[in-house]
Parts: sequence; C-alpha cells; structure tokens
Amino acid sequence: MLEVGIETLLLLLAAGFVAGFIDAVAGGGGLVTLPVLLLAGASPVTALATNKVQALFGAATAAATYARAGHVDLKSQRIPALIAFAASVAGAFLVTFLPTEWIRLFLPVLLIAIAIFFATKKGLDDLDRQRRLSPALFAATMVPLCGAYDGLLGPGAGSFYMLAFVSIAGYGILKATAHTKLLNFASNAGGLVAFSFFASPWWITGLLMGLAQIAGARAGAGLAKRQGAKLIKPLLVLTSITLAAKLLWDMR
Repeated sequence: MLEVGIETLLLLLAAGFVAGFIDAVAGGGGLVTLPVLLLAGASPVTALATNKVQALFGAATAAATYARAGHVDLKSQRIPALIAFAASVAGAFLVTFLPTEWIRLFLPVLLIAIAIFFATKKGLDDLDRQRRLSPALFAATMVPLCGAYDGLLGPGAGSFYMLAFVSIAGYGILKATAHTKLLNFASNAGGLVAFSFFASPWWITGLLMGLAQIAGARAGAGLAKRQGAKLIKPLLVLTSITLAAKLLWDMR
C-alpha cells in the first residue's frame, strides 16, 4: 500500500531524479531527498531508512554506468566494496550506542575544508597522481572509516570517499567519482540492511523514488563522463558547502 498521496509522491519522485543526478556527479543527493521525505510526514528514522532504499538505486546505476565506460573495475573492487558494506552495517548499529552530537559539531568544519581543498588545490584534473597508500592499505583503513560513517550518520559520505580517493589513492577526479559511487552503493546497502532491523522504511515509496533515481543517475553520470573534472569539481564544492550550511542551520 502506498504510504503517501499521489501529489506527495510526484514531489518525491522529482526529488529522487534531482538527487540521482547530483549524487552521480558529486554526491550530496540526500540534501534533496531527506528534507522532502520529512516534509512528506516521515519520522527522522523512517526518512533516513527510506533514503537508503531509494539512494541504493541511484548509486548502483551510476556505478554501473561508470564501469561500462571503463572508469572502475568492478571485479578488482569487490573486496573494498565488501569492507564498505560491513563497516556501514557496523556504523548503523552503533547509532543506538554512540553519542553522535560531537561528530555533528565537527562535520560542517570538515565539509568546508573539503570544499576549500577541491576549490583551491592546483592540478586536480582527470589524470592520476602519485598514491600515498597501497591499494590494500587504503582498503583496510580509509574504506572502513568512510563506510562506517555512512552507516552512522551519512551526510557527506560521498565527499569523504572523494577526498580519500583523490588525496590518498591518487586518483583523477573522474576515476575517483566512479569508485566513490561503487563504495557508496556498498555502504548504502549495508546501512539499509542495518536500518531494516530497527526502522520501518517506506518500501513502496522508496522503490518508486529509486526508479526516479535511476533516471537521474544515468543523466548525471553521462554528463560527468563527458565533462569530467570541469563539472565534478565545482559541483562537489557546491554540495559540500551547502551540506555544511544545512548542518549549521540545523544546530540553531
């Protein structure tokens, strides 16, 4: 049974499409969908859980689109994806035990720092650079950190994955975006598995929003493949600053 009315559903579908487009390019689609879900009458926990349902489709579509274009090798990234999944499950279950307010206080500062990094760092383009950690060590450290955060809180996870891939793994912007979408998919799936134990997502609404996410993600990933860093960098900076501003506003 549909959890919302038709007019509200149309609004949610539009939000899903826009979020899918933004997520496929730079992350931050939750900035669009979460407020709309709350406006639709979902409780905060239900909104978070439903957001995981619909975001799963967009992340999967974007990851598959980038993989078909050769920007990410799905087979070689199986282990990092499994690590992100497991870390996100653990992070989501820790929500009920850990005080997260101190993370929320620090998060806007970190997001602004990420925006400044991508806005001012010279030489950030689609070419790979020297990596600072081996792939195995990167998968054992940075991936579980980002995955656990995605399950624990969620906002800005794509920005953190991007920062790690660019500054530590040495990936170019487009390649980093492609790998971010794959790990975003894995950690979204892990978060959803955990949320399903202690939350009640709007499954039908989330699935329908997921279809809109697919359309938006295809459009966003297609444009990002053509434009590369020229599109991804400014949108990543904009979404990071916008998310920081929203978090600061919520603290009032």
